Amino acid sequence: MHGNAEALKAVLAEVTRHKISQLLITGDLVGYYFNSKEVFDLLFMHTSIFVCGNHEKMLQKSRYNEDVLKCSESKYGSGLRSALETLAPSQLNMIENMPASAFLNVEGCKILLCHGTPSDPMAYLYPDAPQEVLSEFGSMPFDFIIMGHTHYPMDIKVGSVRLVNPGSVGQPRTKEKGAAWAILDTNTREVVFRSESYDATSLINECRIRHPGIPYLAEVLCKK
Repeated sequence: MHGNAEALKAVLAEVTRHKISQLLITGDLVGYYFNSKEVFDLLFMHTSIFVCGNHEKMLQKSRYNEDVLKCSESKYGSGLRSALETLAPSQLNMIENMPASAFLNVEGCKILLCHGTPSDPMAYLYPDAPQEVLSEFGSMPFDFIIMGHTHYPMDIKVGSVRLVNPGSVGQPRTKEKGAAWAILDTNTREVVFRSESYDATSLINECRIRHPGIPYLAEVLCKK
């Protein structure tokens, strides 16, 4: 989500329409953009399981160290500062207690949820990863390993394990605009990748006003 509440609203409308029973959140609810409080409030209206992302880790450090916050702000913008200013203490405490991974067994469908990889929450596993890198996951005791971090959609089968990255709701890094996510049917084991349209104009303008020196924040939302 990365604090992009408008993108999340577009996804949650489809979540309701498809009667999806549970949300699996692969981390990075905060960072980059400026509406983390609304993101949290929206997500807690649904049954959700969360794991910690690298931007949650940065938020934890920034909460207690202004120098860390300033360093993050210079690179990623004021999304973390906005989160610290608007999230309730209970929400900040929840972030500090997010696990690195979570295991679910849904009627025999075994799912591991993580941010990077099972062994390294901060590792990037891209769709074009070489086979020797992917092979380490093939013998793990899961049907699905669902991850985030790269912002790129992925569905690769290695041995008996499917490695799935739904992409990023709040900041996709493909060449298409929209809020990227995926639906997993645990009965059929089918994964359907989706991208929901939404109006990012207001957020793009806010990025340009707040951070003219970090053009990436707006530009990544303008991709076609």
